[in-house]
Amino acid sequence: MADWTRLIRDIPDFPKPGIVFKDISPVLADAAAFADAVEAMAAPWRAAPPQAVLGVEARGFILGAAMAQALGCGFVPVRKPGKLPGPVLAQDYALEYGSDRLEVHVDALPAHSRVVVVDDVLATGGTLAAAVALAQRQGMAVAGAAVLVELSALAGRTRWMHPLPLLAAAAW
Repeated sequence: MADWTRLIRDIPDFPKPGIVFKDISPVLADAAAFADAVEAMAAPWRAAPPQAVLGVEARGFILGAAMAQALGCGFVPVRKPGKLPGPVLAQDYALEYGSDRLEVHVDALPAHSRVVVVDDVLATGGTLAAAVALAQRQGMAVAGAAVLVELSALAGRTRWMHPLPLLAAAAW
């Protein structure tokens, strides 16, 4: 694993008992570690950069915006319900500890725009799959997805039902 991974800390029983939250805040607070982590996520897309990065709320915003800057492309926020003004397209999904919904502006990008979906952690895969489905329903050409951390024990990759690349900067 890269040196920046040593900064990720476990927070037991958050947000619910039995869940071990991966806190990336120390990575974000360290300029060199943050730059290295973003580069690890962006590197696979450098040869053919997307037109935009879709970042999933909330930590996917931080990583996705930085990755978009690194790749010289746009950034589109994928938000929780009620956070975007104007018409939105929505996608419901299951989490390892409940359910939720993601939304994106209906006019976020022109149809067929090539995008990469970014989130912080791949756990069971529900959030990432919902974001990809939402982008595809909007007519975007999803090139793949990138996450900072993959929790291998939760088998989210096995639920990745796409022929698209799913790239993780680090795995536990």
